[in-house]
Amino acid sequence: MVKTYFNYINGAWVKSSSREKVDVINPANRKVLAKVQFSSRDDVGKAVEAAEKAFDKWRKIPAPKRGEIIFKAAAIMEKKKEQLARLLTMDNGKNLEEARGEIQEGIDITKYVAGEGRRLFGETTPSELRDKFCMTIREPIGVVGLITPWNFPFSIPCWKISPALVAGNTIVFKPATDAPLLGLEIAKIFEEAGLPKGVLNIVTGSGAIVGDEITKHPRIKALSFTGSTEVGRKVYTEGAKRLISVELEMGGKNPEIVLRDADLDLAVDGAIWGAFGTSGQRCTATSRIIVERPVLEEFTKKFLKRVEKIKVGNGLKKGVFMGPIINERQMKKILNYIEIGKREGAKLLTGGYRLMDKEYRKGFFIAPTVFTDVTPEMRIAQEEIFGPVVCIMPAENFEDAIRIANSTTYGLSSSIYTKDISKAFKAMRELESGIVYINAPTIGAEVHLPFGGVKGTGNKGREAGTEAIKEFTEVKSVFIDYSGRLQRAQIDVEY
Repeated sequence: MVKTYFNYINGAWVKSSSREKVDVINPANRKVLAKVQFSSRDDVGKAVEAAEKAFDKWRKIPAPKRGEIIFKAAAIMEKKKEQLARLLTMDNGKNLEEARGEIQEGIDITKYVAGEGRRLFGETTPSELRDKFCMTIREPIGVVGLITPWNFPFSIPCWKISPALVAGNTIVFKPATDAPLLGLEIAKIFEEAGLPKGVLNIVTGSGAIVGDEITKHPRIKALSFTGSTEVGRKVYTEGAKRLISVELEMGGKNPEIVLRDADLDLAVDGAIWGAFGTSGQRCTATSRIIVERPVLEEFTKKFLKRVEKIKVGNGLKKGVFMGPIINERQMKKILNYIEIGKREGAKLLTGGYRLMDKEYRKGFFIAPTVFTDVTPEMRIAQEEIFGPVVCIMPAENFEDAIRIANSTTYGLSSSIYTKDISKAFKAMRELESGIVYINAPTIGAEVHLPFGGVKGTGNKGREAGTEAIKEFTEVKSVFIDYSGRLQRAQIDVEY
């Protein structure tokens, strides 16, 4: 029997009012893993109502106590790590090693944010008047709507849910349609940890219905979205209509720069992991490798040799480095971009086709693909492909490499390999991205540092790290006058 998951609303597992369900497919073999609710706008309304009712009580629970519940959830995640990782591999397709890493990332951010229950720092500052005290405090916003993607179906929800909870908000959460099971498991974990009913509500279904209703619902006070730039713009527009807080984390076209003095073997290691980890289905994936001409030929040979050894297959199988594409629609999109690259005049060095032999036939697999002779204006150098496709691009010198790196509308992550400390520091300053790596790949964020991008990647918000709480809180300035008399700021100033 295929397991059916229900929506989680007001502390109960309930059927959708639509009574419709949708299959969740393993992208490696198209087997049905489970069924989830294909929810309606009415279901979102019920979730919002539950979150509203729970908000006043939840926000008044002392933040350290909220943090204790979140710590308990992290401990439960640790106990279930292997079980969750295997489910993630089947739900999403990434190999088991990466799945374990993603579960650990979810555990890490949950632990990190739980500690904010004993911080939630404001500021104190002197008043310009005598016998007066000034400070700021952070307060929850209210009911927040969270929408997350399929490529990190556990860690990204943890990035959003835990900060929202510790800050005192209540939640209506939509997990990704193509990989919803880990989001529902998170609900089970927080339920087991003792989270009061109505504080976290999860509604599964399509972006066109559930996602759209979350973004438009008049009683949702803030939105946090991770996904494509196209959808992100729509979310931002809907939030702007109601003048609510909207945090966006969207696409990337991330460069790895390889200078002539770089450790080429190390640079190749970074490029392999950056370009083909998670089958290139990361917003931080290395999609452009910009190499100084004196080492272009040598780097390309070394890189190509490694690419041709990549093992593709079901992520549960030992030794598999690269799993499937999430679904047929995305696979066709990637294959179309490969054809665009050929038509634009880029040279295909390897890959560029769907894998169809025996074990691949039932899944959505694409061979690791490398283009060279790619120029900055080509679409494959400008648009996010979100798959195992990478472009090798020549640069005349350091300045040219920086120019090429900055030549897209995105600005999430960037990387440079060099032994020249001067150029490394100049790159930190000149690269237009929210994240910069020196002698490391474009992927590998750590949860105690802020995560996010500039330009078309986001709207100045950041997740994780010291910024994790900010998107889910309002700052209130407080003035306490204990002088016993009227004092007028900027007027009654005594020296």
